[in-house]
Amino acid sequence: MRILVTGGAGFIGSHVVDAYIAGGHAVTVIDNLSTGYREFLNPKAHFYQADITDRPAVREIFAREHFDLVNHHAAQGDVRVSVADPLADARTNIMGLLTLLDACREFSVRKFILISSGGVIYGEPEELPIPEDAPKKPISPYGVAKLASEFYLFSAKQTWGLDYIALRYANVYGPRQTPKSEATVISTFARALARHQSVTIFGDGQQTRDFVFVSDVVAANLLATERLEEINRAPARSIDDLAFNIGTGRETSVNELLQRFSHALGQPCDAHYAPPRPGELQRNALDISKAQRVLGFVPKVSLEEGLAKTLEWVRLESLA
Repeated sequence: MRILVTGGAGFIGSHVVDAYIAGGHAVTVIDNLSTGYREFLNPKAHFYQADITDRPAVREIFAREHFDLVNHHAAQGDVRVSVADPLADARTNIMGLLTLLDACREFSVRKFILISSGGVIYGEPEELPIPEDAPKKPISPYGVAKLASEFYLFSAKQTWGLDYIALRYANVYGPRQTPKSEATVISTFARALARHQSVTIFGDGQQTRDFVFVSDVVAANLLATERLEEINRAPARSIDDLAFNIGTGRETSVNELLQRFSHALGQPCDAHYAPPRPGELQRNALDISKAQRVLGFVPKVSLEEGLAKTLEWVRLESLA
């Protein structure tokens, strides 16, 4: 299959590109390198340094490459940036998506995987773990943009026959996650603690997240790619029918996370507390039973194993 991966030089996208190429697919990457790195690019991928909001550039790439599927990872992924500058967030996350969808329609691309966010579109949950059909109450512009993106795809399916799946990621972590990419508390802690520095915890540290390792997320993308046509045969009544939570279903508090780092490092870890940041949630864990049942998704990497692999990569990065 000829696959476009937007954001394919970034943290998660580059891992997905590697897996597609290992599976024998022909992969093209569009990335403006604002948060991605040339070093992360698979040498077998066809790379275009371009912005997904650049309509002429996107049209030219689609006309040349004749894609079968778009895997859309490119995004403005920082909640804090979206709160500070909602227009910039919407420019990338909404206008960029519409530019891609316009090209898909013009050049007859009928398969699309959207990377959405189970970490923000639900807002503060009414139940845990959160199922796909839970109320949507995003409290950040980033969350609003991700939810709007799912509705745009649902509209495209109804009006011109786009087959799609939305993957609602929990908090993804692992190798290649850098401060300028989709940084999470794990990558931030790992980088500081590997350098024997103290860490900052915003709020009281009791806030929880569902941490999922990047290789498990890659597996979900491969499953979605394999089963996209089959899943789209049934009529879709709402955005939730074609959306899948991708996480572990387990809550881990920031304070507990620091304790796990201390155990992994075999030493105490210093932290100081700062005021909570606007737009951030207090609790999150995703119900992945639908992804398990329909996609066959099963997360395999424990938090302990994932932290060890992340620390190992950060240490090697520090030596480079």
